[in-house]
Amino acid sequence: MQTPGYRSTVIIAMVVSYIALTAWLTARARSTTSSEFMVGARSLSPLVVGVLMASEFVGTKSMIGTAQAAFESGMAASWAVLSVAIGFPLFGLVLARRLYNSGEYTISGAVFQRYGRPTQLIVSLIMIYALLLVNVGNYLSGAAIVAAALHLDLPLAAIAIALVSTFYVVFGGMKSVARVTVWHSVMKFLGLLVVLAVAMRLTGGVASMKAALPPLYFTWDGALGASTLVAFFIGNLGAIFSTQYIMQAISSTASAEAASRSTFIAGALALPLGLALGLIGVAARTLYPDVPSLYALPMFLESMNDYVAGFVTVALVASIFAGVSTVALAIASLVVRDFYLPIWQPAPERQLRVTRRIALAIGFVPLAFVFLAPGLLELSFFTRALRLSISVVAVIGLYLPFFGSGRGAACGLLASVATTTAWYLLGNPYGIDNMYIALATPALVIAVERVFDRHWVPR
Repeated sequence: MQTPGYRSTVIIAMVVSYIALTAWLTARARSTTSSEFMVGARSLSPLVVGVLMASEFVGTKSMIGTAQAAFESGMAASWAVLSVAIGFPLFGLVLARRLYNSGEYTISGAVFQRYGRPTQLIVSLIMIYALLLVNVGNYLSGAAIVAAALHLDLPLAAIAIALVSTFYVVFGGMKSVARVTVWHSVMKFLGLLVVLAVAMRLTGGVASMKAALPPLYFTWDGALGASTLVAFFIGNLGAIFSTQYIMQAISSTASAEAASRSTFIAGALALPLGLALGLIGVAARTLYPDVPSLYALPMFLESMNDYVAGFVTVALVASIFAGVSTVALAIASLVVRDFYLPIWQPAPERQLRVTRRIALAIGFVPLAFVFLAPGLLELSFFTRALRLSISVVAVIGLYLPFFGSGRGAACGLLASVATTTAWYLLGNPYGIDNMYIALATPALVIAVERVFDRHWVPR
């Protein structure tokens, strides 16, 4: 009979081996120029970019958070990911070509072309704020997995995640992160299928789960309600339309057509993931109703043999690194593009060196806040609400240029951050999700600014 110590040794050995392999791949394909670091020298295929975008939106935080929400509220939690499968193709049809043809690789750079430097800086700061919170959630969900699998304390697990993922970004940049993320994503998808298969075997299938749980666990809106599900759609659409890493990813393709194709690939990948995560969360509720909901997905590791558990742990660890690395790279790009370059105007060699140093610092900032995070899905959609306000301003600038102004856009964004954050911290009063506040505030402020601007001249 194999001992718990043997199991831990097997899992640790498999995880360390995987980290060593991907670290070697990172070093081998590392970026040597600023162009490779930021946009992979615009040479990535639509398939690679589609995988990158799907991995960013359906990373460990979304996986753990969706399974957690399904444990608590039923299959309706799947809409948190299924809405992504709809949002990406819409983004491809509406904005991908326009953003690619702008020649920018940051969303703030695209906004600058319409609204000017002050609004660009506000957009950049909002995006940095939102993405830092995204990585707070990524670190927390990742630490939960690593701690459960390797029997580590949560703080130690979070520090380990920060060390490895920061190495990927600092040495790799977009050129390397893109290629290594494909490896991470393949492992993640296969690992999720294994967890789903184990969950279905242990529960006896969907029919058995329906017999064991209240009927609302299999209704279209579950315990979440229609308002929350609509907020899922609005938040994911807004986040896809404005997230820095999405902009950076499509800018890494060779053409606007390739950028658009990559969004359909991302949507197709998100569809089965959403259904699988919902079923896993509901299965965990059936089998382990008394465990903390945060462990709805990791709990299934206890029912696997040592080597299968090791493989799934590697898959989940891969998902952690994929999500953290892409978000950290996006933050570094914003800091460099919007603040460092305009002020210092460095030579290319110095730019690359400083970019690496900035990425190093960014990798460790979320650790200061990781254990203050609330529920993962709520945090995830709050960060998407913040990004939604940027989408509203960007869409107005692109499709209603006669309506918006730089002053109105800047005021709308600042007001949106304040009201959305306050609404979130107050617990969404009156049952109104903070997503609706983020949607309405910038448009309302821009409209009021136009009405009261006596010198308005249509542009």
